[in-house]
Amino acid sequence: MTRYVFEPAAVRSLPIIGSDARFPVGRIFCVGRNYHALAIALNSPVDKATMRPFYFIKDASTVVESGATVGYPPGTKDYHYEMELVVAIGGHGFRVEEADAEQLIYGYCAGLDMTRRDLHLIARDSGRPWELGKNFENSAVFAPIVPRGDLGVLKSGAIELQVNGITRQSSRLDKMIWEVPELIADLSRFYHLRPGDLIMTGTPEGIGSLKVGDRITGHIERVGEINLGIGPPE
Repeated sequence: MTRYVFEPAAVRSLPIIGSDARFPVGRIFCVGRNYHALAIALNSPVDKATMRPFYFIKDASTVVESGATVGYPPGTKDYHYEMELVVAIGGHGFRVEEADAEQLIYGYCAGLDMTRRDLHLIARDSGRPWELGKNFENSAVFAPIVPRGDLGVLKSGAIELQVNGITRQSSRLDKMIWEVPELIADLSRFYHLRPGDLIMTGTPEGIGSLKVGDRITGHIERVGEINLGIGPPE
């Protein structure tokens, strides 16, 4: 039996619709600027013909389940929501072809990429890593996972987010620049994908600031709902 100098962190996991088992979370890959309208709004347009997807990573320790209330995070005055389709990986894959990508998909869920926007933009504009803006406690919020089943490869469907009942984001999955199979194939050129990996596929236009007391609700067609409350800072 292995002895540790202190107790290892517990495995973060997510509920699965229709199952009493849970999905253990490994790496969280996040896709940047995967909707044209948002890329343009951020003054960073994307030309798919000459560019490839880019990614940043959130640690599994950032995971929060839908329905929670999280405190307004430290170090920021511009705390943002980003509603996203999340792909849960259930198989091993390296240098996967797009045509074979579906076989790696365990399921899907709705997710929120919570962002300290002021810190993110400072890092982006100075060419520094994004960790302070993106990879912090309680910054990866996930609804229960829906097994792939008859959903296959999701290429269409509405994606929406409301803050206090007012719609802030409203788009469709078919407006993603890189579709799910393209993202899986591209990531697998650089990583050995494995069960437990999550891919946050990017957010549409309409991102914005939050304040203490706000309630976020979101919906992705055929995938499900997500909600999150914003509490006072620690």
